[in-house]
Amino acid sequence: MIQRNYSLRPFNTFGIDVPAAAFASFASLEELQAVLAENAGQLPLLILGGGSNILLTKPVQALALKNELKGIAVVAETDDTIDVRAGAGEEWHGFVSYCVQQGWGGVENLSLIPGSVGASPMQNIGAYGVEIKDCFVSLEAYHIADGRVDTFNAADCAFGYRESVFKRQYKDQYIILSVTYRLQKNPVFNTAYGAIRDELQAMGVTELSVKAISEAVIRIRQSKLPDPKTLGNAGSFFKNPVVSKSVYEKLAASHPDTPHYPQADGTEKLAAGWLIEHAGWKGKQVGNCGVHTRQALVLVNYGGATGKEIYDLSQAVLDDVFEKFGVQLEREVNIL
Repeated sequence: MIQRNYSLRPFNTFGIDVPAAAFASFASLEELQAVLAENAGQLPLLILGGGSNILLTKPVQALALKNELKGIAVVAETDDTIDVRAGAGEEWHGFVSYCVQQGWGGVENLSLIPGSVGASPMQNIGAYGVEIKDCFVSLEAYHIADGRVDTFNAADCAFGYRESVFKRQYKDQYIILSVTYRLQKNPVFNTAYGAIRDELQAMGVTELSVKAISEAVIRIRQSKLPDPKTLGNAGSFFKNPVVSKSVYEKLAASHPDTPHYPQADGTEKLAAGWLIEHAGWKGKQVGNCGVHTRQALVLVNYGGATGKEIYDLSQAVLDDVFEKFGVQLEREVNIL
């Protein structure tokens, strides 16, 4: 069941060819338990979902486990809402498409985000004014050390901006098995982002629906973001920074056109893509990698780049943005 010295190139969207010491996949809890028993703690674990949020910079001295838990099922229903449980190994966009086809609202703004269902609460993925925490009910996760299945509600997950307890307090302690979301039968549509309104207008949409919003989001993302199947990338490589009011005001004094989004706690969220572009990095190629020509948040592998080359490029971007704007960006992608 466990294979040795296994290339992870098919399992990361950057297309980086590095080996894992061992590899296995699991499509049921029983298969997962059997693999863990065979490993018997000899190697640390690396859980693979869609591989869209990792950068592999060196050989992985671990047992890489591909989560293949599938299935989508309705588990509760009221007159207004429907709770849907999905296996953590389901492709995220496939799950969104299924919900859109049913007319269930809540995840349409998150269309075409790469990755798996299991990664969605771990990252608290978000786009166009919506985050997973807005529709999250609970998840089931396997505690590796104790062999028990625990249930986490939203409060347990301590969601933040691209954050959860699974990236901090419980990092590497759990394997997510399934996630349950609460969707709306009579959705309130979120078109607050101007890009969605403009795209809906361009599409000639006169009556809002989850299908129309999903299609608009897909068109926007396809116009800006490269398809990892043809150009290696991990989507947004950097987080949008949240800074104090004083840091923003200092920046705005010299760059009054800086996009900013006031937060409830008095801080300001800035647009990392705008900072990177105005630092001169958009479209810049360095060796076999570069910053995408249409979206400065995205680093790309033009073919043959190593993970270290991409990491070094990201560090050069971070350093330059800090030097020019006094804002410290953070990577959104996990570095391994």
